[in-house]
Amino acid sequence: MKWILCLSLCHPLVALFAQGTKVDYQRSDDFHKRYPLRVYKQELDPHWISDNRVFFVDPVGKGKWVYLLADRKQGTRKVEVEEKHFRPVLDKAVPGKSKNLEKDIHVIDIEGDVLVFRYQGKQWAYKPGDDEAQAREGDTRQTLNADPPSTRERPPSGPRSPDKKWTVLIKDHNVWIRHEESKKEHQLSEDGTEENAYRRKVYWAPDATRFMLVRQREEQPHIVTMVESSPRNRVQPRLKQHNYLKPGDRIRQEQPCLFEVSTLKQIAIDTNAFPNPWKIERYQWWTDSSAFTFLYNQRGHQVMQVVEIDGKTGNARALIDERCDTFFDYSSKTYLHLDRESRAIIWMSERSGWNHLYRVDGHTGEARPITKGEWVVRNVIHRDDREGVIWFMACGVYPGQDPYYQHLGRVNFDGTGLTFLTEDDGTHRVKFSPNGKTIIATWSRIDHAPVHQWRSAVDGSLICELDRADDKALRASGWKYPERFTAKGRDGKTDIYGMIVRPTHFDPANTYPVIEHIYAGPHDQFVPKRFRESYNMNRMAELGFILVMIDGMGTNWRSRKFHDIAWRNIKDGGFPDRIAWLKAAAEKYPSMDLSRVGIYGGSAGGQNALSGLLHFPGFYHAGAADCGCHDNRMDKIWWNEAWMGWPVGDWYAENSNVTHAHKLQGKLLLTVGELDTNVDPASTMQVVNALIRANKDFELIVFPSGGHGIGESSYGWRRRADFFVRHLMGVEPRRE
Repeated sequence: MKWILCLSLCHPLVALFAQGTKVDYQRSDDFHKRYPLRVYKQELDPHWISDNRVFFVDPVGKGKWVYLLADRKQGTRKVEVEEKHFRPVLDKAVPGKSKNLEKDIHVIDIEGDVLVFRYQGKQWAYKPGDDEAQAREGDTRQTLNADPPSTRERPPSGPRSPDKKWTVLIKDHNVWIRHEESKKEHQLSEDGTEENAYRRKVYWAPDATRFMLVRQREEQPHIVTMVESSPRNRVQPRLKQHNYLKPGDRIRQEQPCLFEVSTLKQIAIDTNAFPNPWKIERYQWWTDSSAFTFLYNQRGHQVMQVVEIDGKTGNARALIDERCDTFFDYSSKTYLHLDRESRAIIWMSERSGWNHLYRVDGHTGEARPITKGEWVVRNVIHRDDREGVIWFMACGVYPGQDPYYQHLGRVNFDGTGLTFLTEDDGTHRVKFSPNGKTIIATWSRIDHAPVHQWRSAVDGSLICELDRADDKALRASGWKYPERFTAKGRDGKTDIYGMIVRPTHFDPANTYPVIEHIYAGPHDQFVPKRFRESYNMNRMAELGFILVMIDGMGTNWRSRKFHDIAWRNIKDGGFPDRIAWLKAAAEKYPSMDLSRVGIYGGSAGGQNALSGLLHFPGFYHAGAADCGCHDNRMDKIWWNEAWMGWPVGDWYAENSNVTHAHKLQGKLLLTVGELDTNVDPASTMQVVNALIRANKDFELIVFPSGGHGIGESSYGWRRRADFFVRHLMGVEPRRE
């Protein structure tokens, strides 16, 4: 179909093809009607009867459920119930009470083929097929809590001292203290102002001799003004404003302040040790009241410290002092636990080049790895302080598997006993039993429906497979699973992972334009790993495209080296890896026509989509960019300073799509909501201005009253689809 591009639209062959697009549009518009939800038992909601017994309610079809009881000693038992038979039984037992069968009854046991359950405060037994349920005397207590309690320790805070003798007050932005017996009040500070005020949250030393609180300097206002052109309730436009800090703005900053009760004086703290905080948090006193600690993230995100302040002198020292040349991914790779008595610290760090856990001696600062290897800790999900054990999710632990698949690991605080408790070739989610000794592990892939397993949380041994999601009806309907595809990246060595979505009417003998759905934000990875019935890409594929999604270098959850590509280099977007991946895919699958490649994305993906057109015009031929943060100086402060750094330097302009707008060669569709409060709409309009100055042709849709992501609206989706049909297929869209 490549030759269509160079034919006039009046050519009869083009007209014939154009007529065919009516069928394609119908197929796309009806996609979710043709492939509705047909996969049952994707989720299992565990109800724990005891630590050794758990039951689930499985929907197996409309109006049908399977009640499944898993018993570590007796195996699994199932009872199938149909609503049309069971509801009259419940109404007969307690007239007029049954509303939601799945939620109204609570299974206690399954005795052979008899279902024992609680309903309306009583215990009942029911054998499917019977006309009545039999009332029983028995336990009507609720099932056990499904998960262990949160392990995050919250240090005590409040205005009243631990010995109840003193109360800290804030008056006119300054610190006062009141003796509760005499009611006499004393002013402890005089330098508080409205712009730099003392805050009310107080952290007392356990022995009540000292306390600390925060003095906070307010941020500078940065007011973004937008015009709502078409308000619903009036004819005239409405002016709207909101405060929206951008890179380089003065931020809100905290300064910890220390006070001594016996002298009623402030103890000066050595602030030179933490001169320019982005954020200070997690204040905590040691049990012996000798000092307090906090987590310090320096602006620019290249210094992360755990700082200790001596309670008597105010002297500061860094118990943990991490420094890097690029960035700390503080939003997703920060974990800090301090044992207030032993002063042992559990800390997360990429110092080895991979994200791992360390145990740090709070006295000496000596750090020893708890986990190590060429894989990453994704997050800590449970910690048992009494037994000294950590459970965590990890990526990249099994060679040969997709390194983004998450697996559950277990390790002792001292680094011994490292065990991975899941192993199947898919990404996992887990739920703990009440005592934390067993887990329900569910794994799936984009091409494999979920499987639910009951495993030991100690050694990972399989107790039993509880169930599997039923996708037979979905597959029988003609559904095509996406394909996982892996190829080497820009260096010829590193594996790059992505997915391919084909139309349901795909014919390998034909060729199809290729469209990449892109989002390359450094904060995460974005190619789906879990099973879904459908993706947003499916509808676009039905028009006669092959859709792809790829995680290139610069995205998250691989090695530190892989991630650092994004440092002050957002415009890179992993494009050298994406192009290498696409060329490898097209070599294997000649149906992928790389002479017609499109790209689209929103927000950071909108920035990426336009960047692909500007910097790789020989590869990408048409791009649709929705609500893009096209210039990182124009977007929200936290996201952009995280990857582009502080202070703002020349590299911000070098990464801006505005700077490079004159390079545009392909076809471009820009969409933006005039009331986008996530990404300043002016970011798109400044690109428009640069394109006009460069005398470039493009399409622009401004959505009145539209917000962030407006390009995914029905009108935005339709216009984007028409755009790609027109410019990649070479025909005018035909819907009628």
